[in-house]
Amino acid sequence: MGLEEKAAIIFNATFVHPANFYLSGFSNIPHVTYYYVFLCFVFIMTVLGNGLLLSVIYMIKTLHTPKYMIVFNLAFTDLCGSTALIPKLLDTFLFDRRYIVYEACLSYMFFVLLLASVQSWTLVTMAYDRFIAICFPLRYHSIVTKPAIAAMLLFTWIFLSSLVAFTVGIIDRLSFCGSVVVKSFFCDHAPVYRLACNDSSLNNIMAYVAFIIVLCCPLILIAITYVCISIALSRIASTEERLKAMKTCTSHLFLVAIFFLPVVGTNIAAVASYIHPNARIINSSLTHTIPALLNPIVYSLKTEEVLNSIRKLCKRYRLSNFTSSKKVNTSSRLY
Repeated sequence: MGLEEKAAIIFNATFVHPANFYLSGFSNIPHVTYYYVFLCFVFIMTVLGNGLLLSVIYMIKTLHTPKYMIVFNLAFTDLCGSTALIPKLLDTFLFDRRYIVYEACLSYMFFVLLLASVQSWTLVTMAYDRFIAICFPLRYHSIVTKPAIAAMLLFTWIFLSSLVAFTVGIIDRLSFCGSVVVKSFFCDHAPVYRLACNDSSLNNIMAYVAFIIVLCCPLILIAITYVCISIALSRIASTEERLKAMKTCTSHLFLVAIFFLPVVGTNIAAVASYIHPNARIINSSLTHTIPALLNPIVYSLKTEEVLNSIRKLCKRYRLSNFTSSKKVNTSSRLY
């Protein structure tokens, strides 16, 4: 065996991992700092909105229902997803710390992709809740129970964690002997594995599998549920009841549209024709951040149940403040 053959065997058996990746972000966009400041504002409002919603659902016992278990899970993933992405993004680009350690890059990728995937399937669970409520209203409380919803959400977390962990984990078998410049605003899956200098066909296959499971399957399932809902609504004689039922679906459909359409549109554009990296990055960053901001406002904080619960909490807070101040005044008089 010659020296060249030995060197080839050693090279193929050894995985070359870089110490750092470099996140390139946007290229040649004037005043891009304003965009990062905008994302900072989005993050603050997301934390406030989702934090308020989580607190209200946790503190008001009347909201401890299967429907609000799903809403709680969505608010939790929105909050965690924004926290996993935006602070690091701001630190990277506002303070020009674009180099990220290899292991940290993979962890970053795992959490961002996992939380986005859970958001996707939580929207499917919401569609299932609306489907049962409209198509089988008399059996709703026997089908949509707390244990059933808890099992669905738990399975979603476990399955998607396994899928994303495998998808991210097989990057470790790649060698990076050329460029380490990731053309994205975070350690995105495709821009990272495409930098590899050895065979990345398995990673490419898993990218398509993840795309189908995380985006295509949820969209198909949601579409099927709304076809069934439309058929059920067409059989309702009363126009008032029909409008009332449709009103409960419009908020969910809006969330589905703002979450899925930009991602699916970008991926179709990338496959069908050329899309500028800056356009892809802007679209991707807004897709990861704007739905998390709008979800609590559109779906929950404007509903009568949640607004009444917030009023109850405010009354309870005022009453406790009034009682405590009265006690202080009484004790001061005694002395």
